[in-house]
Amino acid sequence: MYYFIETMTEDDIPHVQVIERQSFTTPWSANTYRREIRNLQNCRYVIARASTTPNGETQRSPSPAAPRPFGIFSQLAAIFLAEPPAPANLPPDPTPIVGYGGVWLTVDDAHITTIAVDPVYRGQGIGELLLNALIDHAYDLGAHQITLEVRISNTSAQRLYLKYGFQPGGTRPRYYTDNSEDALIMWTEAINTPTYRARLTELRRQLVVRLQRQAVTDETKER
Repeated sequence: MYYFIETMTEDDIPHVQVIERQSFTTPWSANTYRREIRNLQNCRYVIARASTTPNGETQRSPSPAAPRPFGIFSQLAAIFLAEPPAPANLPPDPTPIVGYGGVWLTVDDAHITTIAVDPVYRGQGIGELLLNALIDHAYDLGAHQITLEVRISNTSAQRLYLKYGFQPGGTRPRYYTDNSEDALIMWTEAINTPTYRARLTELRRQLVVRLQRQAVTDETKER
């Protein structure tokens, strides 16, 4: 299976909400997503799709409005997985949405508002692909730094963010309404410095190598 990144459209919202309900206890409404993705001046939202071909567009109905795969992630390595069941009440999709994320621009800082991966596909590097797409959008929006909140208990997500230069910058007490858990606030250094850009380039090289090796291993298992 191949993964690629696209810009989120309003047609994607029902599929995004399926993943959101599996990932968060306080999901956003469809209207909230519509408002966000229409605000192109300050917001960017992306989805990750799975495809059995290197370029998932070849499996989809041609449309002049169809979004193109985002950046360098349109042809990253293959990962072979069993096809997940189709979401309830939604038609089967040859290139199903398997993750999504969003970022806002606030003055000159980018704030990652949400990021989630379908539970069936977790642990395969999709969250890292989404994070890279959001970092690229932060550059496009002219941000100087990137920030986010993450649950204190979500140590796996924190490890990913630390890897990409996010550092703890404080807490928001009782931030999450479902269980009153605190949020850890994390910030990057300035993302336009040569040091950060070099770090990002190396991390992306490592990600591609990881996915390529994983693809080879999984393909061997399928034989």
